[in-house]
Amino acid sequence: MSNRGAFPIPLPPEMAAGTLSLEQAIDRRRSQRHYSDLPLSLTELGRLLHSAYGVTDSRHRLRAAPSAGALYPLEVYVVVNHVQGLARGIYHYVPDHHALEVVRSGDFQDALASRALGQEVIARASVILAIVAVVERTSKRYKSRAERYVYFEAGHLAQNVCLQATALKLGCCPTGAFLDDEVDQLLGVDGERERAIYLLAVGRVEG
Repeated sequence: MSNRGAFPIPLPPEMAAGTLSLEQAIDRRRSQRHYSDLPLSLTELGRLLHSAYGVTDSRHRLRAAPSAGALYPLEVYVVVNHVQGLARGIYHYVPDHHALEVVRSGDFQDALASRALGQEVIARASVILAIVAVVERTSKRYKSRAERYVYFEAGHLAQNVCLQATALKLGCCPTGAFLDDEVDQLLGVDGERERAIYLLAVGRVEG
């Protein structure tokens, strides 16, 4: 049963700062698939989510990733496996408040990994960001071009996460290999108006 909206959890106002320059993060970015058992901190998770889709201009409600017409058709869900101070479960990120909503409480690590074709990177990640598209937000203005623009936007968001993870000396691995209907069901989205299109696994790199 979904608890979305019932228990908003504010993320820390202070956010972890990376130790690499943008140029270094670009040069060092690689898909990392092997993670240690050490958890992420809540400040690191907050920084990753802010870099993904956080509000960077409150006056104009602009976010970290570019969006056609500033319509922001994406939603970010977080499957939490190992984060200090945050219970395991599925959460929804609320950019306007830099907060998390509880969607489902519990351990969904193995369930998501099985729906992602058994990928070990999903099973071992501290968190998985699930990017969900609501295409109709864009199609009202951009008609037949909307779906293309939505996928562009998901790519912008994903690259932000990859670079921020690299700057924080974390590993990140994007994947599109998963069973669409089953992942939608796990996240609690309908698969029609809202559907998962991308998974980003993040964890602390071994060694």
